[in-house]
Amino acid sequence: MAAKKTKSAKRKTAKKATNRKRQKQRSTFFSLLFWPVTLVDIATKKWHPFWNGCARFITTCFVIGFTISLAAGGFYWVRASSYDLDKVTEMPARSIVYANDGKTEIGTVHGDNRLMLKFNQVAPSFKQALIAREDARFYKHGAIDFRGLVRAFSRFVSRGKKEGASTITMQLADNTYSYDGKSIDGKLLEMALAIRIENRYSKDEILENYMNRIFWGHSIRGIESASRTYFEKPAAQLSLSEAAMLAGIIRGPNTFSPFVDYQAAKNQRNVTLGRMVHYGFVTQDESDLAKAEELDVRPNGRRIIHDSYAMDAIRRDLDVILERHNIEMGGLKVTTTIDPTLQKAAELSVEKRLHTVESRSGYKHQTRSQFLQIPSKQRTAPKYIQGAVVCIDNKSGAIRAIVGGRNADESKFNRALYGRRQIGSIFKPFVYMTAFDKGMQPGAWVRDSRIRPGEIKGSYGNWSPANSDRTYENMMTVREALARSRNTASVRIGDYAQIENVLETARKVGFDQKIPDTPATYLGAFEATPQQVAQAYSAFPNGGVIYRPFIIAQITDAEGNVVYPGSGAMPYQAAKTGSAWSVSNTLQEVTSRGTAASLRSTYDYEVPCGGKTGTTDNYRDAWFAGYTSSLTCAVWVGMDDNKPTVHRGYGSTLALPIWADVMKAANPSQYPAHSLEPSLPFQKIRLCRYTSQVATPGCEQQRTAYTAEVPSDLIPKHTCDNHPVRAQVIQEGTPPRAIPAR
Repeated sequence: MAAKKTKSAKRKTAKKATNRKRQKQRSTFFSLLFWPVTLVDIATKKWHPFWNGCARFITTCFVIGFTISLAAGGFYWVRASSYDLDKVTEMPARSIVYANDGKTEIGTVHGDNRLMLKFNQVAPSFKQALIAREDARFYKHGAIDFRGLVRAFSRFVSRGKKEGASTITMQLADNTYSYDGKSIDGKLLEMALAIRIENRYSKDEILENYMNRIFWGHSIRGIESASRTYFEKPAAQLSLSEAAMLAGIIRGPNTFSPFVDYQAAKNQRNVTLGRMVHYGFVTQDESDLAKAEELDVRPNGRRIIHDSYAMDAIRRDLDVILERHNIEMGGLKVTTTIDPTLQKAAELSVEKRLHTVESRSGYKHQTRSQFLQIPSKQRTAPKYIQGAVVCIDNKSGAIRAIVGGRNADESKFNRALYGRRQIGSIFKPFVYMTAFDKGMQPGAWVRDSRIRPGEIKGSYGNWSPANSDRTYENMMTVREALARSRNTASVRIGDYAQIENVLETARKVGFDQKIPDTPATYLGAFEATPQQVAQAYSAFPNGGVIYRPFIIAQITDAEGNVVYPGSGAMPYQAAKTGSAWSVSNTLQEVTSRGTAASLRSTYDYEVPCGGKTGTTDNYRDAWFAGYTSSLTCAVWVGMDDNKPTVHRGYGSTLALPIWADVMKAANPSQYPAHSLEPSLPFQKIRLCRYTSQVATPGCEQQRTAYTAEVPSDLIPKHTCDNHPVRAQVIQEGTPPRAIPAR
């Protein structure tokens, strides 16, 4: 029993010793923490007890406040450290799209409505106006303006009036990061972030990033977009009056917008000018002159940003080319292949020529003028006549102009890229080119009579297409059949070439869709887009070479680094050089004495060129595809609902005039139209008109022989087997012997 009491006493003694030790530690901690109180107590020891107590109380409050502030500062500093300061300079700016000269701006894509600028690219008057209005002591204080905080607090206490004390750096933090900036917690975090920003960036860098982030209403972000939107000029050219207005409306961008309330915007300008005088940025005389200046704000008619089919095509390519991060961040410089002169000429011509069509007596369809009279909220898809144009550079595949309709705001459907329409006679040259690849010669004979049942492989029943003029002839040359676009002769030539070979040629020149393997295909009884037609026709001036079309030449980021160098020229041989030239030679005749002869006589287009008209049944589609040595252009005109256009709405009357307008706008120094000469040697040979083979004495006797200049890659390798007098096989690499007439 005594032993137990002894143990209990020892435990109590040890516990008391531990408590005394802890009390001593606490006393030491509080002595260290409140040493100012001890110091004040010693200093005021001889004072009256009341004043001594007051001094100790005030000092204690100060120590407690300081300790809490220090702890809070550490807490918010740790929180602020989790924010990435690189975000200050990262903004989803617009990417600017330029024409092929790298200077002419044709639009913007992706990101916010923001155009990034460097500090020295902004007018000094705006920087002064901004500082005067938002943070007059910006260059004199740190991240936090304590004088401003005291002033704001004193005015709130004395007058009950709230006054902002946020510095530009604090506003930059608020514009950069997501948090509740109106709460006390949010404001303390904002201060901590502002201190970190000031430690990382210079004052000029802070002001630069702030100017690029400011919201100006109407989805406008950044000083450059604001300047261009409101005054149609870059920020570097802002006048003092304009700069003061832009700085003045920041606090209520939608309320004070000059588009909403012009007088309110002027009042805010005058307030800003007064502050600039007060802080010594301008003199009173300069301020008075600026106040007297009328603000030249963008007029109503130019406040809507109009879309274009060229921009539609560019956006679609960008979505494929760029990685998602770059698309979201924007701020890129996109240089395209678009020639602004040709693009404008194409857009104007489509509207002008089709308006003329609508003005014809007895025109039965909706006109664009009638469409525009319908209230905007009641409009459906337009039903007026449409057109499309694609112009390609022969030597690169660069798209120089693209028009997908009459107005991209009224109809978003880009007919140039996605408008698949029956191409009709436009396809015939590729049937002939295939036949030439297989040995047929342009000077050979072909029948133009009606197609007999069962005559053409793959035909069914009594299929017998008619010629457009409903007349038929016995024999004519292949060249004449193409120049006159004879249907029956073209079907027979396709039958000679064979459908599988014709389809392969179609695929090679760019018609990559499913095409029916029936004889009707020889007459273009399938659908294609204007871009496909333009690409395909570029084979003729290029000697059978095709360049894949592209519209984006180069993309650089905000620092000038090339993020996409462009695909460059991507050529491939789609047909024999001699075959392409043989077709081209005939298509030149089409523009001089064939269905496109009005190009010379009516539209005064005199440079060397070739081309082909196309008109589908009942005038539903009108085509013209043509080329010079530098450019190839395809034009389509028709109705979206596939109704007939107008009576006698041929390709030569609807599409050809637009083609002429576009090509006449081409600068000869940039797109020289040289003579369309062959790029390979020729040889004179006596050939048989029936077989396209080297003539024999039998051919001479039957009077079917003729002299032709044949491209070196199309020289026949066999003498005529239809008139086999002394028939002989020509050995590979051995030129055929011309057999003289007897």
